[in-house]
Amino acid sequence: MASPLSGIRVLEIGDRIATAYCGKLLRDAGADVVMVEPPAGHRLRRYRPAGVPPSAGDSPFFAFLAGGKRSITSPTVSPELLDSADVVVLGATPRQATEMGLDRDEITRRTTVVTVSDFGWTGPWIELPATEFTLQGWCGSTGSRGEPERPPIAVGGDLGEFIAGSYAAFFALAAHRGGGPFDMSVLEAMTTSMQVFSWLRKELMLLEVLGRSTEVPSVERAKDGYVGISMATGQQWQDFCAMVECPDLADVPELRFQVGRWEQRDLIRARTAEFFETHTVDEIVELAALFRIPMTAIGNGETLTGMDHFIERESFLDHPSGFRAPRAPWRMTSTPPLPPALPPGLGDTENPWPPSESRTRSTGLPLEGVRIVDLTAFWAGPTATHLLGMLGADVVKIESVQRPDGMRFAGGFREDVERWWEYSWVFHGVNSGKRSITLDLASDEGRTLLGRLVAEADVVVENFTPRVMENFGLSYEELRGFNERIIEVRMPGFGLDGPWRDRVGFAMTMEQLAGLAWLTGYPDGLPTAPRGACDPLAGVHAAFLTLAALEHRSRTGAGQLVELPMIDVVLNASALQVIERDVAGVLLTRRGNRGHEFAVQNVYACAGEEQWIAVSIRHDADWTALKCVLGQPAWARDITYGAESADQIDTHLADWCKHRPRDEAVTALLAAGIPAAPVVQPPDVIDNAALQARGFFQTVTHPLCGPLPYPRPPVTGHFVNSPAPLLGQDNTEILSGSLGLTDQDLARLEAGKIIGTWPLGL
Repeated sequence: MASPLSGIRVLEIGDRIATAYCGKLLRDAGADVVMVEPPAGHRLRRYRPAGVPPSAGDSPFFAFLAGGKRSITSPTVSPELLDSADVVVLGATPRQATEMGLDRDEITRRTTVVTVSDFGWTGPWIELPATEFTLQGWCGSTGSRGEPERPPIAVGGDLGEFIAGSYAAFFALAAHRGGGPFDMSVLEAMTTSMQVFSWLRKELMLLEVLGRSTEVPSVERAKDGYVGISMATGQQWQDFCAMVECPDLADVPELRFQVGRWEQRDLIRARTAEFFETHTVDEIVELAALFRIPMTAIGNGETLTGMDHFIERESFLDHPSGFRAPRAPWRMTSTPPLPPALPPGLGDTENPWPPSESRTRSTGLPLEGVRIVDLTAFWAGPTATHLLGMLGADVVKIESVQRPDGMRFAGGFREDVERWWEYSWVFHGVNSGKRSITLDLASDEGRTLLGRLVAEADVVVENFTPRVMENFGLSYEELRGFNERIIEVRMPGFGLDGPWRDRVGFAMTMEQLAGLAWLTGYPDGLPTAPRGACDPLAGVHAAFLTLAALEHRSRTGAGQLVELPMIDVVLNASALQVIERDVAGVLLTRRGNRGHEFAVQNVYACAGEEQWIAVSIRHDADWTALKCVLGQPAWARDITYGAESADQIDTHLADWCKHRPRDEAVTALLAAGIPAAPVVQPPDVIDNAALQARGFFQTVTHPLCGPLPYPRPPVTGHFVNSPAPLLGQDNTEILSGSLGLTDQDLARLEAGKIIGTWPLGL
């Protein structure tokens, strides 16, 4: 079968994981991806994480990311090479681009270019040094995580880079549709994905956001290992209390929400400890499945490939470079992803393409005219449709009065307003710009009306467990009966088949299962979930695949079914663990804030209460600069930067920081070219100078909540034109306008609870 992006020519420039993963997604979907490498080769060719001995040849992680691509070696990039590509993904700052021989003004005029840099190509911080670790400090992720009596803790692995890479792939296809150029900021991608819009939470809920914390319960020690738990609804908490034989806890109103459970964490942990200590992981997970509570074993590089669900679904494939690795995280009925392939030899290609035809710049958004029926809920699915809507698609969000989007009720509620479900901050963060109707899909008339909407649509997106659409009688074949060209994007947690098919799972479930939690946390403590960032990670992948399916349909006229299980996405983001276990026999594990790439990296306490900074010392040049910042101390004179001296440098850097104000320390380190950042609390990102200067927060007025600073996608431009919708606010406009129903029809439907604007039972 053909691939959806066959024939599209992509030039990948840059040495970061984000650009490499972007190129991998495009290649796996069929594009011809050519890497431009310096004469010494891509940085990742030499990458081996801490604890893994170096070896000859390219690193296996590079082989995973670069498989199937081609390579050009050159210190500069010629205009002719740019002209020959359909899409250019440029991972560089303006200064780095200039060093490659690229003209900044020319780059920003090219419609098919996506620039990927830490802080973007506009704003006050264009050339500021950063690593993913310091970007986590800037974006509010690190500051929210950990135990109050210990330092804040960053997410382990390179999750932010994978998030940025998936965004870059999406914008690359949007640029191919004529929507570019796109100036993308990795900080913005992480801000909108690695914390839950806490600046909106503070404004909408009229309360101070908690400092660092972990979910309660989250990861617990079972009889024979660790079990991960994630709950997003009050009903799941009640069911959990019944399962662990503590039914009285379900009667405490404050414990319905995470805020209350965190405040009573010692009580809950004491009451539930005996249950976990006396049951095995398998027993707990099987029991939780009966109660429909999201629970899972904590996976890692050693255990993942042996799990029965992954074996049956062939989630891991033999890579031709000699290890097992996760397969591409999607399945498409007409255009499956390409199989794994060897990486290119250094400079294995000359003059890859003839000149490309000139393009006419589009004046509108790349998805104008595309209609999307949005059946998604919570965070992952709405992220996908939100991103598509921001780029011009008409997104009609469908809920029901029987079961509104559960995110309207998650996290807490206000007692001073009547329609409190309209104030959920995460709902606002991923639903601006959409139109909302309600339909009871359990009714014949509700399904008939949905069918009429599907008949006029291009794409249907849903993220239920597989049985839900089947129970509604709305399989893909039945949707094709309404519209034979329809594209359906399904986002089940565990896939459409396999032994875990019908299990309930949230993003934290996937993070716990796929190994991200295993790498996150204090070295002497429990694994810790990254806290939901894999919801938007899966959502951006789904948006990318929607564009790929639309590209295929534009060539063939045929729609298709796209399956994107969240677990498969997260397995790709944690692939390094399985790869290194296979190749080197090393089980990567938690290193706290030290990470697996740099010898010296940590969070340090500064003068004052709860004042922390994140610092990465990347190489010898940073170490030389740090010695200058520290005043060329005698102890550092004969120290060589590396793993052997890491503890000594770390200790002295901690001593230097603790006597200085946080912002003064950050300024001094950045001025020396050393990546550093304040560890800010999530609500405080709204004060970030770079985000403000680049227009990341775009204010529109909500009919109940007033003016709100909504996030735009992580590229410059004006995208937010309307707020998140009220439940069913567009029933009249869509059902009477687009579908021709009369006022009498609407009144009858509302009386029968097929439509409405008020959740049943409230």
